[in-house]
Amino acid sequence: MKALYRPVKIGSLELSGNLFAAPVAGYSDRAFRSLCAGLGASLSFTELASAEAIYRKPGHYGLSGEGGEPVPAAASLIARGDGEAHYAVQLFAAEPSAIYKAGVLLAPLKPDALDINCCCPAPKIVRNGCGSALMKEPAKLGRVVEAAARASREALGGVPVTLKMLSGWDSGSVNYAECARAAVEAGAAMVALHPRTRSQGYSGKSDWSQIADLVTRVSVPVTGSGDLYTPGDAKRMLEETGCAAVMFARGAMGNPFIFPASRALLTGEGWQEASLAARLDAALRHLELLAGYIGERAACLEMRKQFCAYTKAFPKGVALREEFIRAATVADYRSAAARYFSGQGL
Repeated sequence: MKALYRPVKIGSLELSGNLFAAPVAGYSDRAFRSLCAGLGASLSFTELASAEAIYRKPGHYGLSGEGGEPVPAAASLIARGDGEAHYAVQLFAAEPSAIYKAGVLLAPLKPDALDINCCCPAPKIVRNGCGSALMKEPAKLGRVVEAAARASREALGGVPVTLKMLSGWDSGSVNYAECARAAVEAGAAMVALHPRTRSQGYSGKSDWSQIADLVTRVSVPVTGSGDLYTPGDAKRMLEETGCAAVMFARGAMGNPFIFPASRALLTGEGWQEASLAARLDAALRHLELLAGYIGERAACLEMRKQFCAYTKAFPKGVALREEFIRAATVADYRSAAARYFSGQGL
């Protein structure tokens, strides 16, 4: 019987494990990915970044070329995090030329993979033909992947090109198999599938049977995503679908401990929930890392929603979250955490 926790080979990239940190806009920032990597994520993905913005203003992203001085938030968006051994930069674009131009500029960052976003359902993304809108045109999706593969060969040392996609645009156009075939024929070395349609959003349940079906249809590793909230969910997805890896998205938000817990369960070691103190310590570490990347003021604003995720289900957590929302400095966050634990007697 194949071990559930196992190595994964994605093109030229060899990974020791199969637990991935998904790209989640507004949450999978550089600091969070650092935490996940330190806790056992085998591969992590940046938040989606605009290929057009990168090639038009590479200087803003800390890359060579014209475009002005680096903007901390922009540069941090696509940079490798501290201790992040393996990471992929995720790009979105409607045109192959944009993906190619941005891809070749990523060479100084030395990403381990170049990922194409074919799943974002946000109106501001899809109205421009990007994200999940690419699934309306499988042939065009293939050309976008082909452009990424060419950029990889010419400038990135041949790192694998991957993509994350949905089942389709709506229930009447479930075409993940066709899109995946087009991507693999164009050079994709891995396909990640979140089996929901764009019109479905995050409602209902993801259809894991589609992941199992895709595993039988393509020759490259398939990574499963969707409704992974516990280590038990990861175990069940691997068993039921035969996918090569699982990708935690919303299930990891505020809980990077899902990675060591999942590995422990998959290897038969057993697992237990992280303590409240450990979760809050992780949140503070997240804040400190992010402040180092983008500055204290910006990090404190950005971390308000992150602290809400970390403290979800905390006893008497509403008052604590209200304090975090008002916090303006790292010291403010630390003081609020200290008062909470003092008052709770933990």
